[in-house]
Amino acid sequence: MLRHAAAAILAILVATPALAQVQPFPPGFTERDVVTNGTTIHVRAGGHGPAVLLLHGYGETGDMWALLAADLVRDHLVIVPDLRGMGLSSKPAGGYDKSTQAVDMVGVLDALQIDRTDLVTHDIGNMVGYAFAARNRDRVTRFVLMDAPLPGIGPWDELLKNPLLWHFRFGGPDMERLVAGRERIYLDRFWNEFSASPAKFSEASRVHYAALYARPGAMHAGFAQFAAFDRDAADNAGFVAAGKLTMPVLAIGGAKSFGPMMATVMRFAASDVTEVVIPDSGHWLMEEQPAATISAVRRFLVTKR
Repeated sequence: MLRHAAAAILAILVATPALAQVQPFPPGFTERDVVTNGTTIHVRAGGHGPAVLLLHGYGETGDMWALLAADLVRDHLVIVPDLRGMGLSSKPAGGYDKSTQAVDMVGVLDALQIDRTDLVTHDIGNMVGYAFAARNRDRVTRFVLMDAPLPGIGPWDELLKNPLLWHFRFGGPDMERLVAGRERIYLDRFWNEFSASPAKFSEASRVHYAALYARPGAMHAGFAQFAAFDRDAADNAGFVAAGKLTMPVLAIGGAKSFGPMMATVMRFAASDVTEVVIPDSGHWLMEEQPAATISAVRRFLVTKR
């Protein structure tokens, strides 16, 4: 049965890559809102077995994980929240430092009565995931990070000099007014410039995410994620000082994006790091190369050590 399910998922990936970003979650997934830590987190969950928590990044929501969830749900309990301020989660005025959001995730897991979990994260989700893992080392079994650095760790200061990352310092009331009603224009810049092949980030997905980021408070929350980086860097320095992560870590980079730099960064913060570079992909791994990305994640999560 599992072999047939895997074949069906692979057929979808190969035959209809443009639809991957807007695929619905598989039947059996439920949705709920978890009130915790001064916010409300929208959560999708489905399956049985070892838990795996999937954390999305900026420019997307938990919806980005639908195809990975379809694969992992065969033998995992898959939990997919929208981060604070994003998607269908509430949009409080503050709390966008990643340590606070790590506490959000503690609340989600506690509400679902989950003690230990694997982590799979992308972009801003990497930063929330690292804060969660560093603060709750006994609750994380394996950790997969995809294509974004961690504030204050490794070559962070050099990375900040890259002109492509000007958005890290873009925010505030005037910037919010500039993008109001123009969310699609602003987000297209990310989806185009950070892709190896922009056409692989489908029009349907662009429409879907632009509508979610046009909701009241959503762009403010997005800018606040970046504005918190200085606080995040200070927190991360404390986490590193307390000792490197010891759980197995997989650092995945797109060949046309962070590539092997992901593993370079993580070796400053973790002692057991495996490197994977996905060919022909930029930053948006689940949109550009979903089959290769899912294969790498599954292989790492199910490997016995």
